Amino acid sequence: MTSSTPTVHPVDEVPAVPKLFALGLQHVLVMYAGAIAVPLIVGRALQLSPADVAFLISADLFVCGVVTILQAFGVTQWFGVRLPVMMGVTFAAVGPMVVIATANPGVNGARQLFGSVMAAGVVAMLIAPLMSRLLRFFPPVVTGTIILVIGVSLMRIGINWIFGNPTGPTAPKIVDPAYSNWLATVSEQSSAPGSTIPPIPPGLLAAPSVPNPLYATLGDLAISAAVLVAIVLVVRFGRGFLSNISILLGIIVGSVIATSAGKVSFSRVAEADWFAVIKPFHFGTPLFDPVMVVTLSLVMIVVLIESTGMFLALGDITGRPVTRKMLSAGLRTDGLGTLIGGIFNTFPYTSISQNVGLVGVTGVRSRFVCVAGGGILILLGLVPKMSAIVEALPTAVLGGAGVAMFGMVAATGIRILSGVDFAANRNSLLVVAISLGIGMIPLIAPNFSQLLPIAIHPIVESGILLAAFSAVTLNAFLNGTGGDARAVRRAAALSDD
Repeated sequence: MTSSTPTVHPVDEVPAVPKLFALGLQHVLVMYAGAIAVPLIVGRALQLSPADVAFLISADLFVCGVVTILQAFGVTQWFGVRLPVMMGVTFAAVGPMVVIATANPGVNGARQLFGSVMAAGVVAMLIAPLMSRLLRFFPPVVTGTIILVIGVSLMRIGINWIFGNPTGPTAPKIVDPAYSNWLATVSEQSSAPGSTIPPIPPGLLAAPSVPNPLYATLGDLAISAAVLVAIVLVVRFGRGFLSNISILLGIIVGSVIATSAGKVSFSRVAEADWFAVIKPFHFGTPLFDPVMVVTLSLVMIVVLIESTGMFLALGDITGRPVTRKMLSAGLRTDGLGTLIGGIFNTFPYTSISQNVGLVGVTGVRSRFVCVAGGGILILLGLVPKMSAIVEALPTAVLGGAGVAMFGMVAATGIRILSGVDFAANRNSLLVVAISLGIGMIPLIAPNFSQLLPIAIHPIVESGILLAAFSAVTLNAFLNGTGGDARAVRRAAALSDD
């Protein structure tokens, strides 16, 4: 009598520990550049101290690891798609978060931002089971347009990293010290007892008029160019895994050049601890602004649409079809991860498409590889020195990588739109044309909202949300909402987050 042992599905296989670690590290390297980019962008938009920006990087890596384990391993029947998924911050939320951070800088702004992230996570958990019904509002013409606007909006950040930020120490112009001194003297004299000099009107400031020597320096341009060239060369001549980590390798090349040129200071790295626990509510009790909550909740709908396609595509790659129950559990975990992110001072989370592609390239379908990757991310998040090194890099290093990284987001939108039959349906051209134009308004005319109520600025100043609202509304009006669900899922699966 022969005994038969049940066959373990490749998704549930547990490789040997050395192989598990190596494959998990491979997944971490693929997503690392994107994981560190968002806390750098948002932390600097909040005008936080370098130590706080480094903390955001550590917190992000830590939560990436926690949420990856929740998603890949699963917790109860309610959370976890239980597929080889790596979780990271979604770029779809960067634009709205930068608007919120710019309007509310400092610690109080951070409290408002992270409170809004927490609330958006709760909203995402509540609507996760309903997403299959919302898919019809997001055909490829809508998702492609939204992702295209996301990429174009983010490109401004990458370009400013190369040349210098529009405000701050590397702004294109600086205030002439003579003007500042004169204004301070007059202000002091006008406030003296018995002075006949009228007081300085509130908010009166000297305008920047002196060209900043730190803006668009040849050295910074050379570093950014070297990063871009390195990325292109790795993609051209690298194979498999090396090609997948081209952005990270480009950043490493730029870091070496910047360090040798004396542009990197390691003083804060030396001061950073080797180990530190990531504490929740680092900036204090979160604040909940209704408009900010609505803004990020709308973003989470787009994120859940992207994740739906990602999970369905991954089910095809691994040979484990995604059921409605699995899909709800996976999307609910996106919401839970975002809630955890807000608690630990980070951002909205979604599955990372580069890692989905890595599963297809390597053929390794075990979800426990991603569980191991999550463990590695947690360890990296607990080592502040690693985050301090990243924070110490000059923006020129990140600029070259940002152009490639954010440009790929825009290119993904174009790739999705390439599957739309514009010849058969000219209305779709109008959906893209108008929505793209509306999405560009905050970039081209940043002061357009000056006469609108301040409370709604975070919504109307986000080109991504304006484009999303326009695309969904116009498509429903011009094309209806009875689209092909399979086309919707294919489009979502092409998302590059």
